[in-house]
Amino acid sequence: MKELNQEIVTQAIDELGLGDFSQATIRDIQSLSRVIEEKTGQPVIHLEMGVPGLKPSDIALNAEMKALQEGCATIYPPNGGIPRIKKAASEFVKAFVGVDIAPLGCIPTTGSMQGTFATFTTLKHAMTAKDGKEPSVLLIQPGFPVQTTQCDVIGLRHVALDIYDYRGQELIAKLEEIIKAENVCGIVYSNPNNPSWVCFNEEELRGIGALATTYDVIVLEDLAYFAMDFRRDLSHPYQEPYQATVAKYTDNYVLAISGSKAFSYAGQRIGVSCISDKLYHRVFTPLQENFGVGEFGDFFANRLMYTFSSGTTHSVQHAMAALMEAACFGKYNFIDDVREYGRRAQFMKNVLLDNGFYLVYDNDMGAPLADGFYFTVQYPGMTDLELTRRLMYYGIAVYPLDTMGSLQQGVRICTSFFADDQHDLFAHRIAAFHKDLTAKH
Repeated sequence: MKELNQEIVTQAIDELGLGDFSQATIRDIQSLSRVIEEKTGQPVIHLEMGVPGLKPSDIALNAEMKALQEGCATIYPPNGGIPRIKKAASEFVKAFVGVDIAPLGCIPTTGSMQGTFATFTTLKHAMTAKDGKEPSVLLIQPGFPVQTTQCDVIGLRHVALDIYDYRGQELIAKLEEIIKAENVCGIVYSNPNNPSWVCFNEEELRGIGALATTYDVIVLEDLAYFAMDFRRDLSHPYQEPYQATVAKYTDNYVLAISGSKAFSYAGQRIGVSCISDKLYHRVFTPLQENFGVGEFGDFFANRLMYTFSSGTTHSVQHAMAALMEAACFGKYNFIDDVREYGRRAQFMKNVLLDNGFYLVYDNDMGAPLADGFYFTVQYPGMTDLELTRRLMYYGIAVYPLDTMGSLQQGVRICTSFFADDQHDLFAHRIAAFHKDLTAKH
């Protein structure tokens, strides 16, 4: 196997002005990868981008094409979503999460990213200062960097907690400490977590729910990787086990369900924000006084979604609805498709661990992590920025953890673009990386 020309890699890094990678975004690393591929004629193994790499189901494609053929492209969709997707999402949540949310509160968004942005914006306008402190969102990290940016864009104060040293009751105690000190109006986390892939258990979710109720905090549960904890079979509708959720323990929640990862429909930008019945109808005085719409859900759907984009693309709502309907009827096992990510993760973990790497977030309350869309690793004696840069010389693109709110040193590995025909190449390059570093020491 031909090795990459190291001078060309250095030249490409310098031309893009990436330096030590401390300011590099995922897009920067992706651009660097493409330049290296072009200049060396050798493939880079892309582990940096959290983009689905599987073919979407024909169920979605056929439903969207049918909707377009029937003329939906000429009609604005309603702000709160077409009746079909609202009903399908409500039923999907009942079937796979095990909780009841009325169709009214299931609002399609242009990707779940827009749903989180709308939730943050609602919190920004609904909540008030206390004891001289503006409301803040508590981000449980590591996490999706764009959520921090979304808060910054609208001027919503945010605080963070890296869960590395806090699990179980220690996590709940620490969250309560921060809530009391920082006028926290919202708690945000992904479950499974991006990028560590840890999953909150029932004890932790029960504790978060209790805090939300006691301190009147809204929980935004980001289910971007819905049911992708492959340690349990979550693929059967209307029967346990269900997707773990805080919704069982509080009424103060919004569930963000994405079409991107579990349904491999990222390019069409579709998600559904599912607002609890009680929260949807709750009236907030600042919303009523400033916008003439006091209800949380009414403001979300008929002020924000209208202002943001006049609703979500009409045809893709039919696609997402069709997927959810088929899943509820037992005609489409969406988990079967995405289990491939787990198989890829298991292979890559074995190669990395056999060559001196170690897992950063390495267990789930004493249990092994699930193999899934992401995992985190580090190589002894390096910072995450050094490792990110050094792996590029071996044609492997990764993403450093410090850009995701983690206080730990390491990199995120994404399995989505790892192809079957790259197994030997990946093993060869990681072995060469380890051999070269071992020889130097």
